[in-house]
Amino acid sequence: MTALQKDRKQGPAAVAPAEPAAPMKPALHRRTARRHRWFTPWLYLLVPLALLVTFTYLPIVDMLGYSLTDWDGLSPTKENVGADNYVQLFTRPELFKVFLVSGVYLAASFVQIAAALYFATVLSFNTKFRNLFKGILFFPYLVNGVAIGFVFLYFFQPGGTLDSVLQLLGYHGRQMWLGDPDLVNKSLAGVSVWRYTGLNMVLFLGAIQSIPGHLYEAAALDGANRWQQFRHIIAPSIKPIISLSAILAISGSLAVFEIPYIMTGGANGSETFVIQTVKLAFRFDKVGLASASAVVLLAVILLVTWIQRRLVPEERVELS
Repeated sequence: MTALQKDRKQGPAAVAPAEPAAPMKPALHRRTARRHRWFTPWLYLLVPLALLVTFTYLPIVDMLGYSLTDWDGLSPTKENVGADNYVQLFTRPELFKVFLVSGVYLAASFVQIAAALYFATVLSFNTKFRNLFKGILFFPYLVNGVAIGFVFLYFFQPGGTLDSVLQLLGYHGRQMWLGDPDLVNKSLAGVSVWRYTGLNMVLFLGAIQSIPGHLYEAAALDGANRWQQFRHIIAPSIKPIISLSAILAISGSLAVFEIPYIMTGGANGSETFVIQTVKLAFRFDKVGLASASAVVLLAVILLVTWIQRRLVPEERVELS
């Protein structure tokens, strides 16, 4: 009898028992790993949060403390004056007028958003030389602000570029565009509109191009014109981007500094909130009052952002 026949004769009882399976990981270990899993993301965020607290939140706390004193920035002693600095900001006319200047830039920012939205909508369709126009409109944002300031100094000077263009159009008068208090802020706000319209246009254009094309095709089949497509398709779809641009425009109108500081230095009634703060701190050595001005600026921006979020809550847009 062969070995194979012996195995068949003995049957299943002769088969060697299988080795026992390795014991599974205890449930206790699984629960422990799950319990500590929430801590892992904070390990990666530890360094960025430390930098954020060190260079953002701690200076804000110090600024709040300085705003309640009359510190000059150099003296080792600081006298507590309470809310006197804040009272001066809202009661002294020469300090309060910067809010009126910010209103001019605020109005110009909405013109800027409207122009950017118009160009983004037009260039999102099949328009001749649209890539060329995109580059032309976005180019001012790439230019250094100091260079823009010096270029527009010649543009607005009496007998300069603007007056020459107006003479070609039949207007032969000359205006003190940067010397007249009634015109200087409108002129400077126009420079800001020219510079930042391209940035908003790119934001809007990117959002518009993410809209599925079949929505336009369906609207065209229903007889919708361009305005109706914008009203019922484009505007609702890019609502979050419009909301973001509004927040940036409002905060930017309050924090204008570069263009007016280079072109006028705040003269002739063109002093903005930030220019005033810088002058109070570094020219008149009133760091306490300047800190109060900065706190007010921060509070206004946060308040405006909160109001905007309440009036226009963020919604998830479904494109299908």
